[in-house]
Amino acid sequence: MEQSFKDVSDAELQVLHVLWDSGPSTIGQVTDALYSSATDANYASVQVFLNRLEAKGHVRRDRGGRAHVFHALTDRDELVGRRLRVMAEKLCGGLMGPLLTHLVKAEALTPEELQELRQLMDQLDRKPPPKDRRR
Repeated sequence: MEQSFKDVSDAELQVLHVLWDSGPSTIGQVTDALYSSATDANYASVQVFLNRLEAKGHVRRDRGGRAHVFHALTDRDELVGRRLRVMAEKLCGGLMGPLLTHLVKAEALTPEELQELRQLMDQLDRKPPPKDRRR
């Protein structure tokens, strides 16, 4: 994992989910999305999480309007990939194969997901193998 990447807490991840699903949002919009009956304490918590995410480089704040608008800078797929690489390192000595095999076997995939997986495997078969591969 890159040294510059800063992982996110579970609470920060929930905030990112709102930004990924809803797009750029104000603190109030994120708070409303996360809590059924938002309170001042919830608002303050979301503000802290967004400040942390901004400091870590995962979100950008647009200060142009009266209410600041936050944009996700880290892509969902990028975060998933980084976390899976960390998990593969911890559990499988850096090998992704055993981790991916388990994920595919453990989950019931839809026909669409299976087709997407087959297409990805076909694409990977056509690419040369990476130079830095552990065996």
